[in-house]
Amino acid sequence: MLEEFKKFALKGNVLDLAVGVIIGGAFGKIVTSLVNDIIMPILGLVVGGINFTALEYVLTEKGSEPIVLRYGQFIQTTFDFLIIAFSIFMFIKVLTKFKKKEEEKPASAPKPSKEEMLLSEIRDILKEKAN
Repeated sequence: MLEEFKKFALKGNVLDLAVGVIIGGAFGKIVTSLVNDIIMPILGLVVGGINFTALEYVLTEKGSEPIVLRYGQFIQTTFDFLIIAFSIFMFIKVLTKFKKKEEEKPASAPKPSKEEMLLSEIRDILKEKAN
């Protein structure tokens, strides 16, 4: 059973997936930083200095902890998602463009096999003898 797992884990697809997940996680952190540290402060400044993550609506203040709807955080997370989705869309679009270029390249004629080369030589010799 351990051998089967090793074969499965070391297949190219599983390793590719693992690398993709790791890179995706790192990419998510970059985009989150872009949104939190660059885009949202500028957007907040444009709309009057609003800090979106601080926007909330208190439903009740009963007990020691109030019940709060943090809609600003939701706006922030939605913005993160939209930027990540757009970035992935653009990345896939670029990859697709490169794949199309590779497919459009005309395939060169395959080299003849040894048998074909020998048959061509025999044909040429027979033509010479016939003349």
